[in-house]
Amino acid sequence: MTELSKRPIPPLGQRPRLLEMSDISKVFNGTVTALNGMNLTLNEGDFLSLLGPSGCGKSTALRLIAGLMRPTTGRITWNGKHDRGDIGVVFQEPTLMPWATVAKNVWLPFRLRGQSFASVQERIANALKLVGLEKFHDAYPRELSGGMKMRVSIARAFVTNPRLILMDEPFAALDEITRQKLNDDLLALQSKIGCTVIFVTHSVFESVFLSDRIVVMAARPGRVVQELTVDAPYPRDIAFRTSADYAAHTQVVSEALRRAIGDHADDHL
Repeated sequence: MTELSKRPIPPLGQRPRLLEMSDISKVFNGTVTALNGMNLTLNEGDFLSLLGPSGCGKSTALRLIAGLMRPTTGRITWNGKHDRGDIGVVFQEPTLMPWATVAKNVWLPFRLRGQSFASVQERIANALKLVGLEKFHDAYPRELSGGMKMRVSIARAFVTNPRLILMDEPFAALDEITRQKLNDDLLALQSKIGCTVIFVTHSVFESVFLSDRIVVMAARPGRVVQELTVDAPYPRDIAFRTSADYAAHTQVVSEALRRAIGDHADDHL
């Protein structure tokens, strides 16, 4: 079976730059400022969370990086050659085609490139195995639970072995047990593939568990106010979730988020 190739993940501080957002602003309809002067450096192998309240521009930043929209001002610079095939995207909803099987849903990125289903069946099967859905190859979305649908969406994002995965609050609608299990599985998957991840979340606890870098954002206008490092080693599991180190990191990040919300705290309760 064709395996997805693994990229080595260097230690923090030794990773080559993947992209840089320089003085990015995004204004909608000439009046609504979603982002203002956003600067962000992303390195190969980072698991970076964008953490902040609703309306701080987290999802807008992801869409700009994905090339789904253009900044009003500023620029995004990629290190080395880059094309859209280098990016996989997982949205808040699984966005599966209800008339297609699980395998045909995962095939979609290849289909958009003009590649036949038969030519990539092994890669699809391998991606489904990585997310624990190898027995659901021929199932339809209506037959799956919410967590399983999200696994299909993750497999679709990873199947082309992209350099960068963008994830926009993918687990927000799931129950806590399913969410924690998918957090565990996501870290295991990143370790196997060695990709870079940008993960949007409202959850301090999720950001600390997953990330080695957390970028805290504030709204009105959307901007970066602080970056924090979670230096706990991978792999992370239940022992980390219940450790004093985890509790200490969540307290630091919670305080940073509270400062970011600032005078608008009442708007986000």
